[in-house]
Amino acid sequence: MLATITSLAAAQGVEVTHDSTSDSTHAGWAQPRQGRNWFVSLLHKISRQSNDTVTTASLSAPAGSDTDAVEAPDSAAGGEVPLRTRRATRSFKSRRDSLEWRAARNVAARSTGYRIVVDLFQRELYVLDRDDTLRVAPAATAMNATLSYGGRTWRFETPRGVRTVRGKEKDPSWRPPEWHFAEVASENGLKLRSMVAGQRIKLKDGTILTSKGDEVGIIRPGTKEFVPLVLDEHIVFDNTLFIPPEGTKHRSIKGELGHYRLDMGDGYLLHGTPYTNSIGAAVTHGCVRLADDDIEWLYENVPVGTKVYIY
Repeated sequence: MLATITSLAAAQGVEVTHDSTSDSTHAGWAQPRQGRNWFVSLLHKISRQSNDTVTTASLSAPAGSDTDAVEAPDSAAGGEVPLRTRRATRSFKSRRDSLEWRAARNVAARSTGYRIVVDLFQRELYVLDRDDTLRVAPAATAMNATLSYGGRTWRFETPRGVRTVRGKEKDPSWRPPEWHFAEVASENGLKLRSMVAGQRIKLKDGTILTSKGDEVGIIRPGTKEFVPLVLDEHIVFDNTLFIPPEGTKHRSIKGELGHYRLDMGDGYLLHGTPYTNSIGAAVTHGCVRLADDDIEWLYENVPVGTKVYIY
């Protein structure tokens, strides 16, 4: 317990990160098949110490920040905790953004019972039960960036506020949304085109790209045979990335979410990841990533219906 409280003592220090690592890697192009009391007192202490200076920050490179000196208490339940001081840097887009953060943090500080608290600036997750801190885990959080491509814009951030664990799943598959394909196309200088189930698209060399049931495949010129494309690879022909139809195997990726996930609704998840080096960085598209042992612990110990406080 002492170790847990000591970890939580560093909760409010923040470094602004501009890492733009995506939630997934791109395998290749397709080919034919082959202690609440202490926690709350710390938040209140930080609130008193912090000032109201807010500078407008660019989405790609924050230009200003609020900086506080944060001290952990001299003692806590379970024994002495060494005094620790660190600089906490927080960057806000506007004063409104700062006030929204403060409001969400205050709600988390007043929370009771069995709950999860996620500090987006510090990039840490806490599981609390009344006055006890049960788990402290480093997390990867949203990159807070914007992607514009093909006339559409996506904002990658984790909304502050209160959510609820709506469901849990072991060995989940990831069904990538359209922003995933837009990101890959943008990174590789490709055009982007969506496919409709059963649609027949004639490529430059006469090959027909189409889908049959839950598979995407091709029909070569002069033949009628449908040849399924390799799974787990992007579908690229004629310098164009094709978005597979919903419901096909090409819209489902195994292993991308690690071994467990907890659903917070609206596409936001607490989940594992094969990219362990990303833990502790601001790199996701909105979800909260955790290391294998931490997400497994949450899967085993956090019941559906648990509140999640994010600030």
